[in-house]
Amino acid sequence: MAEIQTKVILVGLGGATCSGKTTLAKHLKNILPNSVIVHQDVAVAQPEELLPIKHGYQDWDAPDCAIDYPRLSKFLKHVKDIGSLPDDHRSHDHLNKQTDLPIEAECQRRLAERFRVIQDQVKESDHVNIVWGLIDGFLLYWNQEVIDQLDVRFLLRVPLNTLEGRRKARQVYITAKGDAWVDPPDYWEKIVLPAYLDAHREIFEDGDVENGGLTNKVKGLVLIEPEKEDKEMSMTDIVERCCQELYQFVVAEGSNK
Repeated sequence: MAEIQTKVILVGLGGATCSGKTTLAKHLKNILPNSVIVHQDVAVAQPEELLPIKHGYQDWDAPDCAIDYPRLSKFLKHVKDIGSLPDDHRSHDHLNKQTDLPIEAECQRRLAERFRVIQDQVKESDHVNIVWGLIDGFLLYWNQEVIDQLDVRFLLRVPLNTLEGRRKARQVYITAKGDAWVDPPDYWEKIVLPAYLDAHREIFEDGDVENGGLTNKVKGLVLIEPEKEDKEMSMTDIVERCCQELYQFVVAEGSNK
């Protein structure tokens, strides 16, 4: 009997803070067999004293220094090579309050069964055990080495006024070190928003982060816009769309063997 090989598929779930990417990751984890969530906070640059001070505040969002990209790249390579998270992996995201955005129960059951079937088929026919790595991060598409390690790439684009409202409604955030963080009153305007625009400007035509079309910086990037005019998407719709792309990826991988 042929030995079973493990194949890790890394899925990028990018977007601004409070765009819904973590909620999406959790729904996908409930659907995809053998899946784990990796939050980008595992690679926050340390020590924190190296983070710049802007407008009197420590900048946790600056794309050029908030993330230790070599460390993140090494982490993703480990996940892909080994098929599991490192033993010392820790994340505090479970301590952060998430808005409850459920999906339709029938949808979850149907999609979970669909992936169970195809992954069982791949295991039986190709002797490959698929493991999903769901990479959730607000700076996933800044560093090319990190981008290149992602097999499927999604980006949630939500209107700026929606992001602002959600961020300001968030009272406490648990950082990568486990400390409680509360935004100062003008942190969105002075730190979060400028950093978000800077981090995503090259992804969109004419640097128009809110309305521009995609450039070719991130190959194969799937743009999801839950609040686009006349095309609003529920969380069920978003999960369905992502699962469609992921299923097609598995089928394509099989046909390319």
